[in-house]
Amino acid sequence: MILINLLPHREAARKRQKEQFFTQLGLSALLGGIICGAVFTWYQGQIATQQERNAFLQQEIARLDVEIKDIATLQKEIASLRARQTAVEDLQGDRNLPVHLLDELVTQTPDGIHLNSMKQENQSVLLTGVAQSQERVSELLRNLANNSPWLTRPELVEIVASNVTGPNRDQRRVSNFTIRVALTRPSAVAADGSGAPAPAPAAPGKV
Repeated sequence: MILINLLPHREAARKRQKEQFFTQLGLSALLGGIICGAVFTWYQGQIATQQERNAFLQQEIARLDVEIKDIATLQKEIASLRARQTAVEDLQGDRNLPVHLLDELVTQTPDGIHLNSMKQENQSVLLTGVAQSQERVSELLRNLANNSPWLTRPELVEIVASNVTGPNRDQRRVSNFTIRVALTRPSAVAADGSGAPAPAPAAPGKV
């Protein structure tokens, strides 16, 4: 006996295929959604962790800024105290400078030179006087440059030749000079191991 299927089996097969397709499509969409949700959640966690790190770093930076300001304030106070200490030490040492100045002038001034005046301006002393010759002035400059720990960097400002009348009305040729010399503080002299500052060459003058 031969059986013939007269039902629409092709339409049923297409329907089953469509149902399988939409089922797979739905499962794929659901799986994609789950994966996207997992990735989004992971990224959100990473962002939250980084934000927490950034917030911690900002707090630490703010704390360090405060400490840096405190350190800068302390450094300014220390510098101010050191400046005051140096000023007090300089004032105490400067009290004896006139004594050292006069003592050095007596020691370093050669014979044949007469000092008329001296004027101190801060750490500079201006000397004016009369010498029997220019060689005497050169000797004074050498003494101040090489032999004096308190008087340094002598500079010949001016030297002018002139004639003077002696007791017997004889004319003598002399040299009127002006010298500027630097006065060294006691702290600088004490800091120098040799006991004397480095000598400086005397500046030449003109007649």
